[in-house]
Amino acid sequence: AGIHPHDSVEIKDRDRTLFELEGLLRDPKCVALGEIGLDYYYDLSERSVQREVFEKQLILAKEYDVPFILHERDATGDCLDILRRFYKEGRLRTLPGVCHCCSCSLEASQELIKMGFYLGFDGPLTFKNNKKTPEVALNTPWDRIVIETDSPYLTPEPNRGLVNEPCHVPYVCAKLAEIKGVTIDEAAQITYDNGNKLYGVN
Repeated sequence: AGIHPHDSVEIKDRDRTLFELEGLLRDPKCVALGEIGLDYYYDLSERSVQREVFEKQLILAKEYDVPFILHERDATGDCLDILRRFYKEGRLRTLPGVCHCCSCSLEASQELIKMGFYLGFDGPLTFKNNKKTPEVALNTPWDRIVIETDSPYLTPEPNRGLVNEPCHVPYVCAKLAEIKGVTIDEAAQITYDNGNKLYGVN
């Protein structure tokens, strides 16, 4: 459960909406808050509103002790500024959450890892013209990696362009195994265990 940056502008009564969100976070079935963050690519909500709603949800993530799924697109500077401030003030969990569909630079990814984040890798890891994300994956410790679908978007090769489904996750896993020099079974087990740890699943 969470308020995506695209939807921030639609919230007329933010306090009431956040109160309703708190109710969802109290439900034991809710294991994470998200996607939350900033999206300056589409700019469907005013940037100042996106930042306000993002910060208020970061407060809720700490208060309700749930990880959050970070959405960041073309807003790395502002996003990191907010997260750095919360981190320095001790307002992030030890395991804050996951940088969903990680597409940031190697430098930014290392900073997120130092703050305790997991990095999520999706279909773009398999794209032939994508050089940056494989480098980030190669330099990310195994205990900080999860794999994701982002269904129905970002379908991995060899099915790029089709509607994405969870059944395509093995292609991401296979590419990750290739990059890291391990077997597919090893990559699957490690990322499965990491996902359980991130979301508090026993």
